[in-house]
Amino acid sequence: MRFDILTLFPEMFGGVLGASIIKRAIAKGILTVELTDFRDFTTDRHHQADDTPFGGGSGMVLKPEPLFRAVERVKENAPGLKRRVIILDPAGDVFNQARAKELADFEQLILICGHYEGFDARIYSLADELVSVGDYVLTGGELPAMIVLDAVSRMIPGVLGADDSAATDSFYAGLLGYPQYTKPRSFAGLDVPEVLVSGNHAKIRAWRRRESLRLTRRRRPDLLACADLSPEDWRILSELAEADFSGGNGEKEKSSP
Repeated sequence: MRFDILTLFPEMFGGVLGASIIKRAIAKGILTVELTDFRDFTTDRHHQADDTPFGGGSGMVLKPEPLFRAVERVKENAPGLKRRVIILDPAGDVFNQARAKELADFEQLILICGHYEGFDARIYSLADELVSVGDYVLTGGELPAMIVLDAVSRMIPGVLGADDSAATDSFYAGLLGYPQYTKPRSFAGLDVPEVLVSGNHAKIRAWRRRESLRLTRRRRPDLLACADLSPEDWRILSELAEADFSGGNGEKEKSSP
């Protein structure tokens, strides 16, 4: 899969592209990530990519000409690909795991990073969609672009070490992930649950599903409304609710940290 990231600050991406899973996926040829400084597509001698807004106001607004030229060039460099052009913008739909899975079906994502006081409104005609990473203010679109790059990449076969790793992530199936344990088996008086060392894989799967439901109910109950739940899942949730109400079976919930 190819990612083209249009930004005024390509140097910000060095750490993300030069370490861990993304670095290995690029080395394997599974991912291609190209950084385009759209300041290079300005025509004045000062390479000015922004200007003052018509009508007055504080701050500077990104000009349309450099970005139109940059997007055109990026498309020319990768003809015939199934692509999606995305502007990282607070007015967009909030990015989530479901959208990451959908975007992984494309062959090319063009991510446009804003800066300063935003975009000339005509720039939005370049995009297929706007994406936000949350209801807060960031200096530019570079950090959101990194989030989209990382989350989508995890959905691409071969990027993770094990093919089923992504399926165990929180939010992949609409629920939070189950608790994980490693050695030592006992630490500071806290023991690994016996079921995980039992060798009974059916019981382990059932425990993990129950714990995933329990954690989601405790910390993000809003997710349950959209999750794909089976009749057995609903039975477990009902059982957890009854245990919480009675305070029995060790299921009474405590406040999250």
